Amino acid sequence: MTIVQAIVLAIVEGITEFLPISSTGHMIITSSFLGIEKETFTKLFEVVIQLGAILSVVVLYYKKFFDFSRWQFYAKLIVAVIPALIFGALFSKKIDALLESSLTVAVSMLVGGIVLLFVDNIFNKPKYDSDRSITYPKAFAIGLWQVLAMIPGVSRSAASIIGGMQQGLTRKLAAEFSFYLAVPTMLAATGKKLLDFYKEKGTINGEEIKLLAIGNVVAFVVALIAIKFFITYLQKHGFKLFGWYRIIAGAALLALILSGYLK
Repeated sequence: MTIVQAIVLAIVEGITEFLPISSTGHMIITSSFLGIEKETFTKLFEVVIQLGAILSVVVLYYKKFFDFSRWQFYAKLIVAVIPALIFGALFSKKIDALLESSLTVAVSMLVGGIVLLFVDNIFNKPKYDSDRSITYPKAFAIGLWQVLAMIPGVSRSAASIIGGMQQGLTRKLAAEFSFYLAVPTMLAATGKKLLDFYKEKGTINGEEIKLLAIGNVVAFVVALIAIKFFITYLQKHGFKLFGWYRIIAGAALLALILSGYLK
């Protein structure tokens, strides 16, 4: 992996991580086009640069994350991340196998796009606009929705936001809780990937550390911008634009797969 390839992947990660368009799917496709999808380090890089993205959440919502008087906030995040930890541990090999499938990404993009076209109309009567109204059962339910994102192309952001709206949260609150939930979820995923990489390769060399540092910085800056854009846009316009984007991207991806340009 070159520095340019690392920057490209980091930009894609920063843009797509918190938008409901599947960062994993976009990373798989981008690395395939760059010709580095088979490299062991690429798979590590794609996960570890999520740390830069989640740091943007902590910075933007620092008052929330560093208000230690509200321990319930942390407890609810722990409850919400439990389903992902359980399913990730039980089905890690199957999940890794799915990550190799561009067809899975294409189909998930298409199906998810169709869902986003109608989600605003389906969940159009929100009841809760404060995170204090998110009970532990609601947090757990949102965590169950997030598990769907283990299928590449589904989008962790989309699954958890829709889960929040299904629980009666406003679009804004559902999106913000999805951002909060990304922090423990991605920390766990990064820790596991680093451990797997260490077991397989044993160490990370100086060049790889440099690439990871660059990737995290770029992902952090881009994610800051993406989050601010998404919250503002979502409140005014809803999900339809993202739904159409997913449908077009999924159809284009299917065409590339069927024509043999992408495996």
